[in-house]
Amino acid sequence: MIDLPSSAGLALAINAGSSSIKFAIFSPGDPLTRMSDGIIERIGTDAARLTIRDVTGQHAEARPVDATTHQEAGAAVIESLRERLYGRRIDVIGHRIVHGGAGMCDHRLIDAGVIDALRRARSLDPTHLPQTIDLIAAFGTAFGAVPQAACFDTAFHTAMPRVAHMLPIPREYELAGMRRFGFHGLSYAYLMDALRRQGHAGGRVLLAHLGSGASMAAVRDGRPIETTMGFTPASGLMMGSRPGDIDPGVLIHLMREGRMTAKQADALINKRCGLLGVSQTSADIRDLLAIRATDVRAAEAIDLFCYQARKGIGALAATMEGLDTLVFSGGIGEQAAEIRAEICAGLAFLGIVVDAEANSDSLPVVSAETSGVAVRVIPTDEEAMIASIGLSLIANASGGPDDR
Repeated sequence: MIDLPSSAGLALAINAGSSSIKFAIFSPGDPLTRMSDGIIERIGTDAARLTIRDVTGQHAEARPVDATTHQEAGAAVIESLRERLYGRRIDVIGHRIVHGGAGMCDHRLIDAGVIDALRRARSLDPTHLPQTIDLIAAFGTAFGAVPQAACFDTAFHTAMPRVAHMLPIPREYELAGMRRFGFHGLSYAYLMDALRRQGHAGGRVLLAHLGSGASMAAVRDGRPIETTMGFTPASGLMMGSRPGDIDPGVLIHLMREGRMTAKQADALINKRCGLLGVSQTSADIRDLLAIRATDVRAAEAIDLFCYQARKGIGALAATMEGLDTLVFSGGIGEQAAEIRAEICAGLAFLGIVVDAEANSDSLPVVSAETSGVAVRVIPTDEEAMIASIGLSLIANASGGPDDR
């Protein structure tokens, strides 16, 4: 995070998902001050809803909106933001970019060249990138000359060792830009910043971002070492509707025997697998926990999720030759005490021992006194990281936002 004078304007963070847009307004400082935030959910349905709150005044409101597309949802966000700028200008608008390909991994201010590169990368992330490009255009129209920043989820992982980036495929594909990128980097950057502020960022740290999308990252002495996601966000751990790592022969078989097209395979991998596919009920772990006792499919979906997460911890600990700190974050990691407990069960050989009462209460530290590994719960804040990156970029570009 950076410290800017109080005369600086506001930073706006936009975090677009496949069916939602999260947004937040921040006032510069160290740390940043969140002034207002909100979300539009269920974009593309008749149930689209805008929730927005004024953090400083503790005022919140929720209302239905017309948002059959991300363009309409973006227009609703822009309208609501105009009412909450507190008479101050916006210095920068930051956008979370999930995937920009091999040539777009470092955070940067957006210009025509960046937009062209993102358009060329759309096939890498058809779930998020087209919508994000549309939102960049919409905010550019609405806010004119205000700089916009591309904040890449892949940036955090660029410092991983070469071996962690490599895929076991012919080298001509690597030359064409195919490698392991890693994702959830904005969340991981925020979590490492939070650990540094607490004085716990040293040693061997494993970060577990568990939500509808789920991944883990290994960080040793402040340097990213390994992560579970690879070429796309569909890989790695089991997720809400994505399978994570599966035998590629499964898709080959389905395409050969079931005559599945590439488009159908994409829909299968991104929308029909994971918790939803195994449970046949829901991609939301809360729904599955509620029916676990009476629905074997829900129970098995939860068991498989925890089993794969446990394997992920073991594998990443191996890359660091041990473990000192385990951090749970994301919607599941922060809120689902039962899932945290099940993931950690049987990991005493790594030094992980959870205190049942502290875990049940989701305290900042949920490990037992006898645990050799500190197990922490830290709420992530991707929007704060997006705002911080955007402010840093304009400060570096112009010597400070007030010099524009």
